[in-house]
Amino acid sequence: MRSVIVDCAVYREGQRSEGPEDFSDALAEARSAGGFVWIGLHEPTAGEFDLVSQEFGLHPLAVEDALKAHQRPKLEVYDDSLFLVLKPVLYEPRTDTVSTGEIMVFLGDSFVVTVRHGEGSPLGSVRSRLERERELLGKGPTSVVYAVADAVVDHYLDVATELQTDLEQLEEEVFSPDGGGSRHTASRIYNFKRQILEFRRATGPLVLPMTRLAGVGSYGAGVPFVAGGARPFFRDVHDHLTRVNESVEGLDRLVSDILSAHLAQMSVRQNDDMRKISAWAAMAAVPTMIAGVYGMNFEHMPELRWGWAYPAVIVVMAALEVLLFRLFKRRGWM
Repeated sequence: MRSVIVDCAVYREGQRSEGPEDFSDALAEARSAGGFVWIGLHEPTAGEFDLVSQEFGLHPLAVEDALKAHQRPKLEVYDDSLFLVLKPVLYEPRTDTVSTGEIMVFLGDSFVVTVRHGEGSPLGSVRSRLERERELLGKGPTSVVYAVADAVVDHYLDVATELQTDLEQLEEEVFSPDGGGSRHTASRIYNFKRQILEFRRATGPLVLPMTRLAGVGSYGAGVPFVAGGARPFFRDVHDHLTRVNESVEGLDRLVSDILSAHLAQMSVRQNDDMRKISAWAAMAAVPTMIAGVYGMNFEHMPELRWGWAYPAVIVVMAALEVLLFRLFKRRGWM
């Protein structure tokens, strides 16, 4: 049977202790010890999540978003909790496919609830890494939000690097002597552009939530439930996210330029083919016209009674063909 609760633990001064099975008891224990409880869930149903939402007083609208998934990255503040949506990204280089999952984070007084949708981006590694950094974990539940956001954005950088590498290979293919003419090249370029768009849907909307958490600009007042000392950490995540979005913008422009270059190459090749066809047609038309004249069987044609008329006509046709061939060759039509 599938286990919805991936992990549940109480943290005090950066140290982990297994939490009670009852969520109320776990929360009460965490508050009494000045710590917090972190519960991790994977694709819960409405009935399975109902107990968690009641015990921690989660807002119904946030709960609805967490259950339905398919949300844009966002940050919402409610009376009793903070709700953050992140979209981790996975990239499959063999198929040039970008896929996204979702991580919802509820942050409140002495608790963190993470809800994950999709098979990618498990939070077990984030939890393990954070548990090894006791000083950071000791800063409270805000450290969990930072660690999750930092892991997601850092993986964005890895995906952007992989996309850049594959795009450079695609660029070499387009500008190679044979690769640019493949009928599948245009569809591959277009598919690559769609994957970059999917990547942008995950990274672009996340800028505003990270800006608010970092207290940058007009958001200097900070966000409820987020410790003020955590702003430098979120500013670091914000800086990394800015780099990612700049990379995505560059990738999008580059793939558009590659598509335009490919279409221009195809147009030039078609023009070259049409010129070659026209040149061969012109060379075929000359002997056809001469043969057609002599095929009309006019009675008064002086050459008909001349003994060398036949070979002379053949020589004239051959000479004209050679002349046309050299002319078209010089002009680059052949």
